[in-house]
Amino acid sequence: MITSLHIENYVLISNLDIQFQPGFSVITGETGAGKSIILGALGLILGQRADSKTIKNGASKCIIEGSFRIGDYNLQEFFTQNDLDYDNDCLIRREISGNGKSRSFINDTPVGLQQLKELGDKLIDIHSQHQNLLLSNDSFQLQVVDTIAKSEPESITYQKKYNEYKRCIQELSTLKASALQQKAESDFLQFQFNQLNEAQLTEGEQEQQEQELQLLSHAEEIKTELSKAAYLIDDENGSAMPPLKEALLALRRAEKLYPQSSEWLQRLDSCIIELKDLATEVHKTQENFDVDPAKAEHIKQRLDLLYTLEQKHRVTSVEELIELREKFDEQLQQIESLDDKIEQLQKESTQLYNEMLEAGAKLTQKRKAAFPQIEKHLVSQLKQLGMPEIRFEVRLTPRSDWSVSGNDDIQFYFSANKNSQLQPVAQTASGGEISRVMISLKSLIASAKSLPTIIFDEIDMGISGEVANSMSLIMKNLGTYMQVIAITHLPQIAAQGSSHYKVFKSNQNDSTETSIKQLSNEERITEIAGMLSGNSISQAAIENAKQLLSTFS
Repeated sequence: MITSLHIENYVLISNLDIQFQPGFSVITGETGAGKSIILGALGLILGQRADSKTIKNGASKCIIEGSFRIGDYNLQEFFTQNDLDYDNDCLIRREISGNGKSRSFINDTPVGLQQLKELGDKLIDIHSQHQNLLLSNDSFQLQVVDTIAKSEPESITYQKKYNEYKRCIQELSTLKASALQQKAESDFLQFQFNQLNEAQLTEGEQEQQEQELQLLSHAEEIKTELSKAAYLIDDENGSAMPPLKEALLALRRAEKLYPQSSEWLQRLDSCIIELKDLATEVHKTQENFDVDPAKAEHIKQRLDLLYTLEQKHRVTSVEELIELREKFDEQLQQIESLDDKIEQLQKESTQLYNEMLEAGAKLTQKRKAAFPQIEKHLVSQLKQLGMPEIRFEVRLTPRSDWSVSGNDDIQFYFSANKNSQLQPVAQTASGGEISRVMISLKSLIASAKSLPTIIFDEIDMGISGEVANSMSLIMKNLGTYMQVIAITHLPQIAAQGSSHYKVFKSNQNDSTETSIKQLSNEERITEIAGMLSGNSISQAAIENAKQLLSTFS
């Protein structure tokens, strides 16, 4: 429950502190006094989006701070999951700067807006008049049933199966589209693969073929030059060899007279032997050198094929062509395996669909089990609220499609008059009847959720007389096991509150300020008398106010 609210520099409030009481409290005040400002400030610490325009004129920022007693509401898990300090008294603060930036804190630890909203949803439910429109929203009616049915475990199980099924269907759809596209391209891929595969490519062959073609293209020239070289080295006529042999003989003669010539003789002899070997090798090479135009033509054709393939595929080497061939082969294998994958996914989707149906059936069963409780509560409460002939039914119709919430279409059917046909609430109920249905639903939801605090914001529009008395009793009864705060214009409801606050405006230093105060018993009499008779408070109105307060105390 909320124990206090501090508001600083928000709209028409400079500095305001409110101490809230447990049980059933009421807030009254003239139209335009600023009750919506109090709710707006409270909404900020519950995670609503901020607007820098709400900062009071002349201030650089506004601060909203609320203190909540949470020890009885099993919220430790939220604090643990969000790495927040837990204490039975929780402090929530929100700061909004003039530049539009906002900061939020839970127990002085900075938090994000989503965390703030998540905790706020667990602390307070603010029900305003416009929320009566929720009755025309199918998802709200489904939410009511799920809350009373306590179907969260079944809902979580179903949603898991639903998401798994949707994921599988999406994957299957993507795979089928991919298969369709790839199969359309498979003929071209196969052609490209066959062309590269038939080329029987081997790594390094291009360089080898280019070198061999270079030799074959100049075979005659090479043969001639090698023959000439052999002739010049070791031929009896005009080669380098005869003079060297003459020199060898001279050194042998010199050796007899000059022994030091022996080393030169050995060296020259070695040179002559080496030259003879060299001449022999060159001669043999030129004799065996292949002059084969047919082979050269074959190599040219092979290189032309390699060059053509490289140009076609925009690569520069045989190695890259081999990589492409392997890539095409892999793609073709993947295409061939797509049918197997599609068949496997179809089996998986069928299994997941059946599991989803089973989980959905359990969720539907859990929801249906709550229908009697909802119907009994609504009929009982609405009879107290001046609808003696009320009939109320919860009807479930299977939908043709499945969504994240199941395939249950839930509608609240209603008839306020005897022998009239039951029809959807939103289509037949008047404004006052809808208000009564909503407060009955809210009381049921609040008890089921063990919510700490509920605030009713002028939901009594279109209500008066004995119905107002009954509505006030329902609110007061809710206040016995939770904190209830009602913003009201009805004196019957105002008189039921165990605490009574008044919102009012005052002019201070050429500016208008909104304030709130808790009324004493005497002040409550005056306030309720004013609600009964207007601005001119008569003695009769005062007596009526006293009577109301004594009756409801």
